Amino acid sequence: MKILAVGGGSGGHVTPVAAVVEQLAELEGDKSIDVLFVCDRGFAPQARGIMSNVSVPVAVRTVTSGKLRRYPHLSFWQHFAHISIVGSNLVDMFKVAIGFFQSLVLIAQFRPDVVLAKGGFVCLPVGFAAWCLRRPLVIHDSDARPGLTARLLVRFATTIATGFPLKNYTYPSAKSHYVGVPIDQAYSPVSAEEQAAYKQALGYDPTKPMLMAFGGGLGSVNINDAAADLARALGDGVTVYNGTGTAHVERAEQRGAGLMNYHPEGFVYGLHDIMAAADLVITRASATALQELAGMSKPTIAVPGRQLADQHYNAKIFGAADAVVVLQDDELATGDRLTTTVRELLDSPDRRDALAQSFHTFAKPDAALQLAKLVIAAAKS
Repeated sequence: MKILAVGGGSGGHVTPVAAVVEQLAELEGDKSIDVLFVCDRGFAPQARGIMSNVSVPVAVRTVTSGKLRRYPHLSFWQHFAHISIVGSNLVDMFKVAIGFFQSLVLIAQFRPDVVLAKGGFVCLPVGFAAWCLRRPLVIHDSDARPGLTARLLVRFATTIATGFPLKNYTYPSAKSHYVGVPIDQAYSPVSAEEQAAYKQALGYDPTKPMLMAFGGGLGSVNINDAAADLARALGDGVTVYNGTGTAHVERAEQRGAGLMNYHPEGFVYGLHDIMAAADLVITRASATALQELAGMSKPTIAVPGRQLADQHYNAKIFGAADAVVVLQDDELATGDRLTTTVRELLDSPDRRDALAQSFHTFAKPDAALQLAKLVIAAAKS
């Protein structure tokens, strides 16, 4: 079976594909599947790193892609008052067209039995090309608020899989399936002894609480700055690990210079081990990151990106269930609210346990398996 999977822009659109490929290999046999992963050029190095850890060979190719810039704080007409936004959107329309023709060539050459579109703007040209060449198309929408790419592709899809219950979507019920967000099965709760061992393996003192601050695969300057400031405010009694994103690691190192308890790292390939070691996590509210943390029952502070409406919607759902503490980007800049919140949580094991238990009820450990079964069914339809 030949599978062409596409996703990109962040690790949250790539790591789920890796989890699904592992399940496909188990269901169909290692030697029975041939997988090609397509992403945008900007995320290709990280995608190759992630796919290199999959148990079966996964070739990685790139196509040109573009995105439509839309900002929640601007009305539809206000966007036209910003020349930079209009110009960038026009340029990216041509990029999507180029990506479409590149995708036609890729699909014609590879001849996949099925195309899996995981998410990100790169899915649009590939998904449309798959439909034009009459290849079964399975799309997966991780976020509770359907993204633009998914909404555009839904009419061409053979099967639609969702990360949240179907009541959050307006997709056709006949071809929609709630599977959850695919994550590696390793993202499960660890014991106190195992957590201490993970801390030791990372070179950290297992007797000290550890805070993980993570802005996603591309990183977040606001979260990075807040993490360095937290390390300074909390002192040597707390270890602060900061997944900065490759582009921001130098800035983080400069801001945290001289802090022995602050540990910035560019791109995090051993994400599971860092999460397993952490006592408390600060993260963006991407669906994949939240699902991984829910699987591990980790007390979490979710900070949705200011201009990312999907993350605000995700955070709203988890926050309403008292599964995570939700803070806004603006509250990171002042520092006081974040520092107070972190101190309160670190000083209250009972509160952390309550958050973790509520969070874990959102876990869907079989999501990758269920999506793999849908991919196989579409390929054989």
